[in-house]
Amino acid sequence: MALIVDAGPLIAMADRRYSRRDLLRTLVEGERGPVVLSPYVAAEADHLIGRRLGPQAERLFLQDLASGAYEIEGLTDDEHQLMVEIDQDRPGLGLADLSMIVLAARYRTTRLLSFDERDFRTTRPLDGDRFVLLPADLDRG
Repeated sequence: MALIVDAGPLIAMADRRYSRRDLLRTLVEGERGPVVLSPYVAAEADHLIGRRLGPQAERLFLQDLASGAYEIEGLTDDEHQLMVEIDQDRPGLGLADLSMIVLAARYRTTRLLSFDERDFRTTRPLDGDRFVLLPADLDRG
């Protein structure tokens, strides 16, 4: 099953000072299914890594992308329209979060690597279930 990744954990994995960095890396590296990023999440992470952590950290992130550590999945016109429809019901999620919801539907997964509990605990996947948020749901057992 796929794991859809948000920008926050990507930034945390790039930050050598983040205390749970190794846990995040273990989750990503141990994933059996595809580890998926939307291009919007990748761009957001790249920008924030460069701004917060500097050019060397940004370069390492780009190397991860180039190595195939993540599958970067663009969205179709129909999926962009779906994002518009979701935004009508849940305004304010933003482009990156909307793209994650759509990619989760495409991959038929509810598994997200995200720190954004505020949005993803209150937003349902398109299949009507609930999102599993890692690493938070690991801590809940």
